Amino acid sequence: MTNKEVKPGDGIRSLRTSNLFRAVNFELYAKPNMVIMGLGLTALAGCLGYIAYMRHKYESLGYYGALKEDGSEEFLKKKSKWD
Repeated sequence: MTNKEVKPGDGIRSLRTSNLFRAVNFELYAKPNMVIMGLGLTALAGCLGYIAYMRHKYESLGYYGALKEDGSEEFLKKKSKWD
């Protein structure tokens, strides 16, 4: 390893480590990529939006989320006492 000038904020990048440590802990040495982070946030927001849309769709069709005795959730069709 060469002696590099250590700057404030370098953190763990300024320490002498082995190549194996750098390979196993790659995320400690990689600089943040805003494009990839933006794509990940967009994908996460899309998934959450789709889940909310599907839940709203089932509720508008007359289904509701009921909890079973074992703690799992099941969608049941609303029934009227008058039927």
